[in-house]
Amino acid sequence: MTTTANVLPQYLGSGDPALKNYFPAWVNNMAVDATVEGSMLDGVVQGADAVRSIVTTIRSLYEHQEFKFAGPYGDNGFLEDYVAKVNGEPIGCVVLVTRNAAGQTQHVVASYRPRTSLLLFARLLGERFAGTPIAEHFAASESTSQSKQGESSRRPSVIPT
Repeated sequence: MTTTANVLPQYLGSGDPALKNYFPAWVNNMAVDATVEGSMLDGVVQGADAVRSIVTTIRSLYEHQEFKFAGPYGDNGFLEDYVAKVNGEPIGCVVLVTRNAAGQTQHVVASYRPRTSLLLFARLLGERFAGTPIAEHFAASESTSQSKQGESSRRPSVIPT
């Protein structure tokens, strides 16, 4: 096995100029019981308002965001691949959105990279959501994450809407 230092990670690249004005319409079409999970969260968050709050807060913390791809995936899915910056650090994300039979956003899965940016971003989101039920899903500290890992990874938080 070899590693090559001269290969550019995708999260350091730029977006597709054709997607410059893209906005994820799925954010405004959530099922009441929509869920979100991903590499930045412990467990699952459920509820349209909670999912929308997480997504819009994430977007508000980006210094800039450029989409590399946004389009349909399978019969009921939508895929996004984008790059952004948070506190000057590059971050890349792949989002898989699954729609229900009514065409509403039912489930969102987001995978972030690199790990260092993911950890920074999770901490910032934990601070932003401090004092809310959503905060427990973002890494506040290693000991907090470890003590809640077994509990939060098994059951979703339902945030009242």
